[in-house]
Amino acid sequence: MLEIKGLIKTFFPHTINEVKALRDIDLTIQEGSFTAIIGTNGSGKSTLLNAIAGTFIPDSGSILLAGQPITFWPEFQRAKLIGRVFQNPFAGTAAEMTIAENIVMAMRRGLSHPLSKAVTSKARAEIKERVSVLKMGLEDRLDNPIGTLSGGQRQALTLLMATWLKPKILLLDEHTAALDPKSAAKVAELTKYIVDKEKLTAMMVTHSMQQAVDLPDRIVMMHKGKIVADYQKEHKQRVRIPDLLATFDRVQKKELFDESVATLLREQYV
Repeated sequence: MLEIKGLIKTFFPHTINEVKALRDIDLTIQEGSFTAIIGTNGSGKSTLLNAIAGTFIPDSGSILLAGQPITFWPEFQRAKLIGRVFQNPFAGTAAEMTIAENIVMAMRRGLSHPLSKAVTSKARAEIKERVSVLKMGLEDRLDNPIGTLSGGQRQALTLLMATWLKPKILLLDEHTAALDPKSAAKVAELTKYIVDKEKLTAMMVTHSMQQAVDLPDRIVMMHKGKIVADYQKEHKQRVRIPDLLATFDRVQKKELFDESVATLLREQYV
């Protein structure tokens, strides 16, 4: 479904601000799988999702999605294949438009005239039915401006909109991080329900170890632009939060050890 080979991205190369954000990433995501990407700040998690979405073109490497080489596709072209939910619940929706109008825009993604926001009676009936799945009572508030809703309600609708046309892959970039605990739990529950029900292929960046353990069927751990651990199948089923924390600890200790050895060698041979 998604094949990433040799992906490299360096920001501000050859300057004092140089950041090697992705370092030769190889990753294959199977169709219908749900993968969590975890790691510390600066590990490359969101950068990896941005590379897939087309926010930037990688320095080298390739990205194949649903059999199509999309490495050099612009972001708007990839949007036909990719659903995305950001951390900010106010991104991805138009605050002044109604719930129904926002959803109609999502329904028309990829069509020749996507800007039409007319809500037909047929579309309204479909919208009401699918919004009722959220169990937030929003199906009775379709004419309310979406900007009047809470962050949790808006993020739930954004999730629904991003998956309305069943994308080839769903990218979730810390989509519960800005919500209060109750709303975050609700959106996480809805995420699992929609991904399973629609049999979607999904990648979720998260700082929540609990979400990483509970929601997906695979966990990929990144550190400084590299994949350092990959929990799949039976290994994933057995993993618990202390196991993930222990892996983080081992990776950081190894890094400190490697840096100490490198420093010692430089001092001896310079």
